[in-house]
Parts: sequence; C-alpha cells; structure tokens
Amino acid sequence: MELYLPALLAAFLITVIEMTEVVALVFAFGSEHGSVRHGALGAVSGTAVVSAITLVSGVALLALPRNLLLWSSAIVLAAFGVFLLRSTLRTYRRLRAGASGHAAPTSTSRTLQFAGGFSVGVVEAVETVIVLIALAAAGYGVSALVGAIAGGVLLVGVAVVLHERVRRIKVPTLKVVATALLFSFALFWGGEAAGFAWPGSDLILVPFVAVGIVLVRSFVSVVVPSQVPVETKG
Repeated sequence: MELYLPALLAAFLITVIEMTEVVALVFAFGSEHGSVRHGALGAVSGTAVVSAITLVSGVALLALPRNLLLWSSAIVLAAFGVFLLRSTLRTYRRLRAGASGHAAPTSTSRTLQFAGGFSVGVVEAVETVIVLIALAAAGYGVSALVGAIAGGVLLVGVAVVLHERVRRIKVPTLKVVATALLFSFALFWGGEAAGFAWPGSDLILVPFVAVGIVLVRSFVSVVVPSQVPVETKG
C-alpha cells in the first residue's frame, strides 16, 4: 500500500483544524457541571452519523443543505449560550453569598449539551469529509483516510490532556469564556448561513471570542456588581 504524503498531510490538517473547534465547544458545553460527557457523546454521535453516510454514499453527503446545518447549529449554540450565561450569573451570586459547588445537572442542560455537541459534530464533520471526498475522488482515498485517522487520534489525546487542565480553571472564569465561545460560534455560523463572507474566514473567531469575553464579563459585573471570592473546581 503506497501512501501519497501531500494527500495524507492535507487530510490530517483539515481534520485537526475542523475538529479542534468541536473539542473547544465540547469543553464549553461541559463548563456548566464540570463534565464533558453529554457534549462529547453528542459530538461523537454527530461525527459518527456523517462518517456512516460518507462510507455508504460519500457523494450523497454533498447534497445535504449546508445552510440548514449551520442555522440549526447556530440556534442550538445560542440557546445553550443563554442557558450558560444564566448559570454564570448564578455562580457569581452563589459566591457572593458564600456558597460553593456546581448545581445538579438537569435534563434540560443534558439535552442541550448533547444537541449542541451533535450539531457541532455534524457541521465540522461535513466540512472535513468534503475535502476527504475530493482527495478520494482524485485517487488518494487510502492516504486521505490515514491522514484523517491520525488527526483524530491526535485530537483525542490532546483532549484528554486538556480536560485535566481545564478542570483546574476557576469556575467563574471558565463559564465566562465558555459563554463567549458559544455566542461567538453562533454568530459566526449564523452569518455563514445567511451568506455573509467573514473576513479572514475562521480566524475572525479570535476577535469574536475576545470581544465576547469582555462583553460577558461586563454584563456579569453590571448584574452582580459586588466583588466575589473565586471558586476553584475540584
């Protein structure tokens, strides 16, 4: 079996680039209760569905209405962003009152985490397999598959390592960043679904998230103005 290195690298890079966004959002979903289980399960399920369709009939996947996927994901992310913003405010209020600990997970939060993970997994997996299908059509299917698998394995390893580091981040900070991340992706995908070409493509997410963090933190300061102690996750 002969591998074509350029095709392998292309598949590896597109997998890492697209699916890194999935990992980031799964961490954001898990910030509410300190667990990425439901968001990760949703992301794996969404990716698996796209992968199954690709294996059965890759070309048919290209006929999926991409705008519908983007709108659906944008709405789900915005909904969870609102949910997480309310949770962030509750966290700061609890700290002000001297309370600690995470709120017990509810069926609504678990459903939103799974739905969010699933929609994100579908969108990013579709973006990835479009490139993989093109490489396969050019005769480099095996190389593309090896590159995609290598990228996936790398991301799983990185996610495991990062999960332990994320757990050490202070709860209020984690929730503020996660809320900004969710709203940023909702805005980004909503704009793409509306046909807006963002300058810099995915790179526009960097200033989006930065501005989002400032706005969310400012909103929290207005609603819960008193200085509060910092709670750590454990």
